[in-house]
Amino acid sequence: MTTPDTPRPPIRVVLADDERMVRTALRAILSAEPDLAVVGEAADGAEAVAVVRETAPDVVLMDVRMPGTDGIRATEQILATLPGPPRVVVVTTFENDSYVYDALRAGASGFLLKRADADALVQAVRLVARSDTLLFPAAVRRLAAEHARVHPAPAPWVARLTGRESKVLRLMAEGLTNAEIARRMEVGPATVKTHVAAVLAKTGARDRTQAVIAAYEAGFMNGRTGPDS
Repeated sequence: MTTPDTPRPPIRVVLADDERMVRTALRAILSAEPDLAVVGEAADGAEAVAVVRETAPDVVLMDVRMPGTDGIRATEQILATLPGPPRVVVVTTFENDSYVYDALRAGASGFLLKRADADALVQAVRLVARSDTLLFPAAVRRLAAEHARVHPAPAPWVARLTGRESKVLRLMAEGLTNAEIARRMEVGPATVKTHVAAVLAKTGARDRTQAVIAAYEAGFMNGRTGPDS
């Protein structure tokens, strides 16, 4: 049984990149942190899927462009076939790359630039593992706004959102945590948690990033929030 004084188990991480030097650098940075543990490496997408099956990590840092099975297909396979799948963070050179948006649509929980410094890398892994907010929300919004469909597909879930759920979704897109949303809306954290769960269920999203992507795809972010209910 876990008590307040019991240390949490480390966040388990798998590294997937076709460049050995990149994997070595990432391992060195993450292994220096007591709450992070690199439990596996992969040089391509197919190997990444296999390593994830073997090691059951909490987070996968996935290069988006790899030979054979790329990071997008690997992300789809991991999230579609594994029970309780890990969070996937795409590691990329260019943040406006359409591959990155495709990876987010495939289920990745966020993306990280290869030029990010060590502190940003470590904090990104911790943030995604907690999944209480978006990783680099402004960048996710920019990508979604640039790559979402010009003519949004009809989405029945939009009409099913209550006014408060609509507001919560917009605040989620801003990158606010549950505690910050609670303060903004002047409600309790438990109420926000309930609204977030409802938003994820109605949008069919597995996490906040997917809900925000769905919102842009449906044209929701260009609309108005309904009345409170």
